Amino acid sequence: MMVCGLSTRLLNICIASFCKSRLLGKAEAVIIDGIRVGVIPDVVTYNTLVHAYCQFVGVDAAYSVIHRMKEAGISPNVITYNSLISGATRNRLLSQCLDLFEEMLQEGIHPNVWSYNILMHCFFKLGKPDEANRVFQDILLSDLTPHPATFNIMINGLCKNGYTDNALMLFRNLQRHGFVPQLVTYNILISGLCKAHRSGQARKILKDLGESGHEPNAITYTTVMKCCFRSKKFDQGVEIMSEMKSKGYTFDGFAYCTVIAVLVKTGRMEGANAFMEQMINNGIELDLVSYNTLLSMLCKEGKFEAAYKLLDEIESGGLLCDKYTHTILINGLCKAGNIAGAQQHLHYMNMMGFHDNLVAFNCLIDGLGKAGRIDRAMELYNSMEIKDSFTYDSLVLNLCKDGRFLCASKLMMKCLRDGMILLHSTRRALLDGLCSSGFTNEARKLKLKFRLARMLR
Repeated sequence: MMVCGLSTRLLNICIASFCKSRLLGKAEAVIIDGIRVGVIPDVVTYNTLVHAYCQFVGVDAAYSVIHRMKEAGISPNVITYNSLISGATRNRLLSQCLDLFEEMLQEGIHPNVWSYNILMHCFFKLGKPDEANRVFQDILLSDLTPHPATFNIMINGLCKNGYTDNALMLFRNLQRHGFVPQLVTYNILISGLCKAHRSGQARKILKDLGESGHEPNAITYTTVMKCCFRSKKFDQGVEIMSEMKSKGYTFDGFAYCTVIAVLVKTGRMEGANAFMEQMINNGIELDLVSYNTLLSMLCKEGKFEAAYKLLDEIESGGLLCDKYTHTILINGLCKAGNIAGAQQHLHYMNMMGFHDNLVAFNCLIDGLGKAGRIDRAMELYNSMEIKDSFTYDSLVLNLCKDGRFLCASKLMMKCLRDGMILLHSTRRALLDGLCSSGFTNEARKLKLKFRLARMLR
């Protein structure tokens, strides 16, 4: 009996290894070979197979294993059905989840807390928070003891379905009833608050986390930091990064570049240079994203000679510049009024095989318009195969500045026919220009078109 038990255990270890490597055919062959030499598979054997089929093939293939289990005289258990329900949830198959749950009950198998957790997650995933809440209430009213993951699923699901206030209330209520949240719970709530653009509340929870005895990790800090940057609370974002550094967290190139880009955007070049120097001193190898950030910084400072040297450094270092790299330089040249240099670099881009250069074209059109060369901007516009709302927005606004309101109106009409609506400030400038120039009928027609466009959206 000991030999048989040990052999089945070894069989299960072999099958688990093959399943993890996605070699399901070999796992099946091991079961057949095991039966031939007298090693009898057990429920763990088949549950391992069910889980692997759910992950790598599909729920139907996994479900077929149940019939083979029964033929071998082995009854599926709650773990079998949990794997199947989880697989159906992964594929957003709600009706199949409910059918499997019902079948489990009919087979006399009692669902455990994980069965309910998976079902609750499925409802949230499919945008049915009321049904998920009913499952949560069933857990609380049953003899089952909720797992910390139960509360995490509930808080995460409420946040993702737009019920951040409810998630926050649940979190506070659970604390009042003795629930001690772990770091993962705090991270889920902080992430939900950040996605709802509630950076102030997220920072308050971060403070609570520090007072709870748990230590925030890199994920916690990075989430709040990015939220502050998105909310344009740049000083607070940089403060959080400084706090991370003081606690000894290591930074990758992406984290450094995020902060450097923000500092460049807000004109704090000294701070950006300091972070870039620190990044290099810490031995972080510069990737293309890092180089693009540095290039943007040089262009913003007007150091174009250094920017061109950096391009040479990127290419000599074995990295291939992308469209974004070249577009940064073109945009910088346009903003500095060096239209000839921007045109020359756009030509170089085309020679290098970058043909879909919509953003670069838009930068040049805007630069030409602001430099008073609106006819050249129109020529460039006519040569473009693809245009977007930025193309039209720049042209219409610059035509208005040049007093060519009828031409701008025709362009706006074409834009509306193509299903694009430009910025409110651009539309207002055109309507005001038409009215002040005596083209009131044209302004009236355009207003009507704007109303129709809004109704059709």
